[in-house]
Amino acid sequence: MKALVLFSGGVDSTTCLALAIDRYGKNNVVALSISYGQKHTKEVEAADKIATYYGVKLIKLDLSDMFKYSDCSLLQHSDKEIPHESYAEQIKRSNGSPVSTYVPFRNGLFISSAASIALSERCGVILYGAHADDAAGNAYPDCSDAFNNAMNTAVREGSGHLLKLEAPFVKMNKAEVVKTGLSLNVPYGLTWSCYEGHDKPCGVCGTCIDRKAAFEANGVTDPLKYD
Repeated sequence: MKALVLFSGGVDSTTCLALAIDRYGKNNVVALSISYGQKHTKEVEAADKIATYYGVKLIKLDLSDMFKYSDCSLLQHSDKEIPHESYAEQIKRSNGSPVSTYVPFRNGLFISSAASIALSERCGVILYGAHADDAAGNAYPDCSDAFNNAMNTAVREGSGHLLKLEAPFVKMNKAEVVKTGLSLNVPYGLTWSCYEGHDKPCGVCGTCIDRKAAFEANGVTDPLKYD
């Protein structure tokens, strides 16, 4: 079977890529990197480096026009500041709504695009790195188990049962994702998670805080150096 991996160049998607390569072999894995109008290109650059490291085919897609109507703080045209606090603190103020770094229905659009490309590439499965910490408190509702199940049904039916969707980490927290990646020797030093686009990760945005905690929970030091 061939597999397509939605690939951002971050911790979760890189671990997902490594898992797919371990399962199917690098010659049967295609990585899909999608630009969505984010404020920096660091994660796209990371995706390039990691795809080269693993020797897998990398397809690039630009969906930035889809999100030009959103004021999500991650997007280039937004004048909102990216919050420098944990997701837990952000959720306290959100009253059950997604956090400000939620790009509206991004995973839904990414998966739909990936399904078309996967079928063209003769893949039988799409994998993506959604995990339980991102879905907690409805911070990123398109990372939840319920969302994954619904999208898998749509992908299966819409492809004539030729394609399925898997989120192998959807019931794991980020520390468990990193634990999986460490067992697969994932090159975490090549990955990029920070929402800011500086030379070094900021260390204070939600994703940096989660990333550092995940490595600490595994008793290892994050190979990236923070500001």
